[in-house]
Amino acid sequence: MASLVLASCSPRRSELLHRLGLSFRTDAPDVDERCSLPAAETVCELSRRKALACAGRNPGSYILGSDTLVALEDQILGKPADPEDAVRMLQLLSGRTHQVYTGVTVISPDGSIMTDYDRTDVTFTSVPEEEILSYVRSGEPLDKAGSYALQGRAGMWIAGISGSESSVIGLPLYLVRSLLIRSGFPLLQEIDLNQ
Repeated sequence: MASLVLASCSPRRSELLHRLGLSFRTDAPDVDERCSLPAAETVCELSRRKALACAGRNPGSYILGSDTLVALEDQILGKPADPEDAVRMLQLLSGRTHQVYTGVTVISPDGSIMTDYDRTDVTFTSVPEEEILSYVRSGEPLDKAGSYALQGRAGMWIAGISGSESSVIGLPLYLVRSLLIRSGFPLLQEIDLNQ
């Protein structure tokens, strides 16, 4: 049985990966997430950094790294620094369409590295300030890229998604499948064994 390691402690990413019926373990590396590249290149670079840091600690395993960020008109909206920053970001997103970029890297046991990214457009309805303030007080957006979680309370503000919903949550499953297969991971065998 092939060994798969998710280079993340995100419960959302774990839940998404469980949807595929795969067995895996998690190992969240501590990496420098500073990067000044454009959004698509940033998520690829950061997913690679996470996967590489994890690969060194898990030789002989397939490693899956991922990184997600939100961008509005090429301005990257990372995790908010504080509640005021979360309010600012949500006010920017209100009534507009923004992009969610998720980079995925798979490192195979032989050391080969494959990286790609997904871009999904998300449209927010106009959100009254009192709803934004209430949401920020809940604490939910304070550790989320762009200050919101699609699968949380902010889901009621999503007027439309063009692209991968799982990517917005943190792991584009179609891209994970593609990269795992291309890396030589026995996906169908692993799914059959775990059913």
